[in-house]
Amino acid sequence: MKKLGVISFILLLIAACVPLKKYQELEANYNKCLEEQNAFKTSSIDYENKVKELESQLNLMKSNWTTLKTETDKIKQDYQNLQVEYDKQVELQTILEKKYSTLQSDGSAESARLIKDLEGTRIELQRKEDRLNELEKELNARETVLNEKEKRIKELEDIIAKQQESTRLLKEKIAKALLGFKDKGLTVEEREGKIYVSMEAKLLFASGKTDVSPEGKNALIDLAKVLETQTDIEILVEGHTDADPLNSSNHPTDNWELSVLRATSCVKIMLDNSNMNPKTIIAGGRSEYHPIDQNDKAKNRRIEIIITPNLKELMSLIING
Repeated sequence: MKKLGVISFILLLIAACVPLKKYQELEANYNKCLEEQNAFKTSSIDYENKVKELESQLNLMKSNWTTLKTETDKIKQDYQNLQVEYDKQVELQTILEKKYSTLQSDGSAESARLIKDLEGTRIELQRKEDRLNELEKELNARETVLNEKEKRIKELEDIIAKQQESTRLLKEKIAKALLGFKDKGLTVEEREGKIYVSMEAKLLFASGKTDVSPEGKNALIDLAKVLETQTDIEILVEGHTDADPLNSSNHPTDNWELSVLRATSCVKIMLDNSNMNPKTIIAGGRSEYHPIDQNDKAKNRRIEIIITPNLKELMSLIING
């Protein structure tokens, strides 16, 4: 009887330790997810700021290019006008030189006047020639700057267009891969240069649970197979809940834990069933605080997978340009 009591006591101790260990694992996982989510938020803010900086710089460059082009065109026109005057001056000097040659042996007042006019013409001709040379140098310098700016604008526009086209093609590829889930609470959208794959909780989870359903697992695997071929992206998997509180003494105990653990479950399935780089994906939870429909709780209960393109090429051009 005494031995039975000891065994019962040991079993009670073991039973008490298991939930504590599970709790510690969940708490550590939760804290890690929060840290990763904060890191992604910082990265996402940096991305948006860089995009705005790029657009601002591109607009400023275009404005400067337009101003420079206008000024250069005016200098071209001045140069052409001066060239016409110069040609007329050369023609006048030629006429005067001919008259001077004719009257050179004549010491009359007419000859003296012609000599004076010829000297004045030569001085004016030299002045205009000097000005022509100055305008030509300035024109060449401006055209060089203009061509460099035009080349840089073209490079920026080409990279932006390439990035936009790459994002559009990836969105189409994702939408095609997930077409079978279109009427089951799954949407694919492009907003502000990012791709948002939204999956309603009914596709993925039973109420209050963190285990992904077979159908939801298929959707996540199909998505992962597309994303594993992408190298220049960052991925945030966000869990969202409705505002209804959880009434449970077991984990998850609240909507924060539920949102994070659901996101983590999705990430694990995607990584376990593809060759995705774990360094490019982050799991995070937003609980009930980012609803998309105040009148439809089902839409608020969702997983959002946010795919952000890498802007290294653009940033390199901005820094080194």
